[in-house]
Amino acid sequence: MDGAYLTASDELNSRVIAILAAQALREPSGLTAGTTLESLGIDSLGLAEIIFAIEETFDVMVPFNANDPDAETLDLSTVGSVCAAVTALVHDQKG
Repeated sequence: MDGAYLTASDELNSRVIAILAAQALREPSGLTAGTTLESLGIDSLGLAEIIFAIEETFDVMVPFNANDPDAETLDLSTVGSVCAAVTALVHDQKG
């Protein structure tokens, strides 16, 4: 450990990144905020699995329509945007 303290946001982001990395069969350290889910090879089925994992891990409801993924209200295009979306959902739904 480098002596830096993790904030609640850092911990949340680490958990989101772990979910994304597991789905992409990659090491979390290889993902950056700008990494696109497309570049990780995550397809619509993988995205649905990520949504389920996020809902279960954080006990939130993600507004996502698997029948029309392009109509999503959240930006789920990059690792950073997924982290931001989950942070907002947790804040909105958990306070």
